Amino acid sequence: MKTLTRAFLLLAFVAFLGTTQAQTLKIGHIDSNEIMSIMPEKLVVENQLKDFEAQLETELRAMMTEYQTKITDYQNNLATMSNLIKQSKEKEITDLQTRIQDFQQNADAEFGEKRVELLTPVIDKVKKAIEDVGKENGYTYIIDSATGVLLHVGAGADDVTKLVKTKLNLK
Repeated sequence: MKTLTRAFLLLAFVAFLGTTQAQTLKIGHIDSNEIMSIMPEKLVVENQLKDFEAQLETELRAMMTEYQTKITDYQNNLATMSNLIKQSKEKEITDLQTRIQDFQQNADAEFGEKRVELLTPVIDKVKKAIEDVGKENGYTYIIDSATGVLLHVGAGADDVTKLVKTKLNLK
């Protein structure tokens, strides 16, 4: 009986502590998409990425034009080509086709790396502002409602998106 009483008291004490701690939590939420969409730095990054993508597309178009020219030349002159020239032209076309495929794959990978490289400082700036707002306003947690991780926003939770915008001097 004494053990049961001690267990009950211990359980009641733990429950009491849990209730006390839960009352001291301050939880806020933000919408990172809203913040990122108005960041001037993000607009600059988007323009840089558009320029970079245009450079890659220009190179790819040039390769495709060269490929189409070689195909047309091959088809137009096939009847008059010797076997040696025919094999040489086929190898050129196949090699160019491989280079185009490699370029497309490498361009996709390089674009992704460039995107990460350019966006990281912007994301870091927003993260720092969120951390600062959390510390300055006594928030235990700030949850990003834009990521889909948030399942419920209670009436007691504060939307601190405006505070983060203010911290970043955004409207």
